[in-house]
Amino acid sequence: QARVANCTKQPSDPAQACQRQISAMPAKLKIENVDVKDKRVFMRVDFNVPQDKKDPTKITNTQRIDGALPTIKAILARGAKSVVLASHLGRPDGCKVDKYSLAPVAKILEEKLGMPVTFCSDCCGEEVEKVCADPASGSVILLENLRFHVEEEGKGVDAD
Repeated sequence: QARVANCTKQPSDPAQACQRQISAMPAKLKIENVDVKDKRVFMRVDFNVPQDKKDPTKITNTQRIDGALPTIKAILARGAKSVVLASHLGRPDGCKVDKYSLAPVAKILEEKLGMPVTFCSDCCGEEVEKVCADPASGSVILLENLRFHVEEEGKGVDAD
């Protein structure tokens, strides 16, 4: 009760008030505690799935895709405008390498969700911005492999 009483007083310093709000928040929010109604939700997922060595367009184990499905479905069921999914696949060293494309993942995701999945051929730029700006309600969008950009490699690789 004393804490509530302290929080109701207006602090003279706005930064202090902000800090109180932040410290009162739980360290992590569960998705069911986040208001997603009519919002575009960006979700980093782990779709770094094993591929067939002879035919990398074939996914040999969908466990990581399956693991993301309940969260994607829950977000959509709670009325999200769209879910934008981002992942990496393999180690293309900051270059576009066809065998590491997430396009085959988009097909499997579409089958498992039972609804269309829009696949973007990049993860940033004008095309992605257009697709994500005002999608149809309930849309699922999968961005291309984040690691096709050297900035995502995380080991200081130069673009040159």
